[in-house]
Amino acid sequence: MTHQLGKIRTSIQACCRAVSLSLICALIPAFPTWGQSGEAPLPNIGGVGGGLISEQQESEIGRQVMMSIRRSASQIQDPLVYDYLSAIIYRLVPSAPLQNRDLTLVLIDSPAINAFAVPGSIVGVNGGLFLNANSEQQFASVLAHELAHLSQRHFARRMEQQERSAPLTIAGMVAGIVLSAVTQSDIGIAAIAGTQAMAIQNMLAYSRSHEQEADRVGMEILANSGMDPRGMPEMFEIMMRQNRLQGNQSLEYLSTHPLTQSRVSDTRSRAEQYPERAFPDSAEYHLVRARLQVRYSRSAGIAVDTFQSYLDQAGTDKNNDPAIYGLAVALIGSDRPKEAEKHLRGLLERNPHRITYQVTLAEALADQGQLDAARKLMQSALSRNPGNYPISEQLAVIEIEAGNAERAVDHLRRLTRELPNQEHLWLKLAEAEGMARNIVGVHRARAEYDILIGDLEAAVRQLRQAQERLPAGTPTRQVVTERLSEVSSALARKRRG
Repeated sequence: MTHQLGKIRTSIQACCRAVSLSLICALIPAFPTWGQSGEAPLPNIGGVGGGLISEQQESEIGRQVMMSIRRSASQIQDPLVYDYLSAIIYRLVPSAPLQNRDLTLVLIDSPAINAFAVPGSIVGVNGGLFLNANSEQQFASVLAHELAHLSQRHFARRMEQQERSAPLTIAGMVAGIVLSAVTQSDIGIAAIAGTQAMAIQNMLAYSRSHEQEADRVGMEILANSGMDPRGMPEMFEIMMRQNRLQGNQSLEYLSTHPLTQSRVSDTRSRAEQYPERAFPDSAEYHLVRARLQVRYSRSAGIAVDTFQSYLDQAGTDKNNDPAIYGLAVALIGSDRPKEAEKHLRGLLERNPHRITYQVTLAEALADQGQLDAARKLMQSALSRNPGNYPISEQLAVIEIEAGNAERAVDHLRRLTRELPNQEHLWLKLAEAEGMARNIVGVHRARAEYDILIGDLEAAVRQLRQAQERLPAGTPTRQVVTERLSEVSSALARKRRG
């Protein structure tokens, strides 16, 4: 068992070093291939220690993948987008049959349609999913599908099946599946000889039953969460249309989640069995979607023209808040914050406590040099929404711009306690600590960042430098010494293999 896990871990690390980020994103969705279809009861996979891959081992695989993503992925660090994704995921989670509901969320900065589920309770989406899902129901259907993959432990089940049917070299098989998924060709399979190549082909072909099971469980998650199961076949149809438009180059998502017309028809039939009623989207989904439409526009100026043209069209609702908000975001990106301010204040008149408007207005005010006004706006918002992530980060950014390093440190320390896996917050904290001339704080923040990206050697160096600057016997030195001991032990285990 330990030897097998070691080979899996080594393969993942080697693949992550050898190929692009999209390989990492495709890594786990390539595996969901073995399971039951139809209405049979869901199988009992077993807990830690059961089967070939235990939950503890899945967590280790997930940790390795997350470190690779942090090292080489371009991620969306926008707190407004992350806050929305977190909210919609945790709306779905209570209805998902997950054993571990403490999820790690990843936002990949890519306009392509993709989402993935990684052992260790990791769920990721590309920014492009927002662009292509016309409704919140469609967007949520993809998340529900990925939660279903996690809840049914499809990775563990596929590995158990492969061990029984063809116990060859699992590490080589993992590499081949990943390469073939990413390159969308036979390169990965051709790299592995004979019967193992056949095993890989069988593994990929078998994935349809896992996809069907994830569709069924995902629709149950949607329905039980008060969302529309019809969003799933609608999203699948969007993907198939996009795939036809792309010609020979299939969608990234479909390379790891095989989709056929019969599967779309099956999900449509299943969805029609649920009662038909209205499922209104949240306003926040469309605001975040507009925000990302600006991000992926060829330029902010083009985004300004696009939103303005839409609002100027005859028959368009002049109070279309998502379009007005998108225009304001594009204006900020075009260095026209004063014009953006006008639109944002109009939006706030209609909805004075919407956090997205407040945070974006603070950004527009700060861009105009009105830091006092931006600070007061965020302080007032934070008093009504204690601990809110987007407000707190925007307030920290304002304090850094104003030269108030100690205040920025206070906000960022609290955020890193609440969101310790957000690596960019540790970098922001290190910057603020440096401005505040707290060198020990810089070393400690940098060490936590290095730990998250898997550079334990650098983390040890940072902690040793922090330790050397602290007087013996002080509480802070004791905390640093304990953390140094933990990281040094982890580094020693890593070197032993």
